[in-house]
Amino acid sequence: MLSKNVMLLALSIILVSYLLSGCYKDKTVVLDTGAEITRPVTFSGDVVPIFNKSCAVSGCHSAGGKSPDLTVTNAYNNLFSGNFINKGDAANSELIKWMTGKKSTPMPVSGINKDYNALVLAWIKQGAENN
Repeated sequence: MLSKNVMLLALSIILVSYLLSGCYKDKTVVLDTGAEITRPVTFSGDVVPIFNKSCAVSGCHSAGGKSPDLTVTNAYNNLFSGNFINKGDAANSELIKWMTGKKSTPMPVSGINKDYNALVLAWIKQGAENN
């Protein structure tokens, strides 16, 4: 009788494990950065205005706020010293991961902006120059 109960318990555990393993699904994040930009993108003319409008605001990525400091004078150096930019694999740059929601909550917290993402991605692909 004890052997039969142990066998039923073992079979039940195996069955439940099998059923639960079929229910597992990783979070899927689609990297949609909008239309690819082919024109030259500059840091000062295209990327900094994005940071000024959506990132380097009080309580966010401003001086004394959350890292990285994306204020005009500090943004470029902080992006590189904090390893937020990967010139060799632009789509896997930490900055792009944050902006697209692949890392966590999308930045800016107001929601994903495909136009901003496309500009920043193009800037990184073009060499992420301080221009």
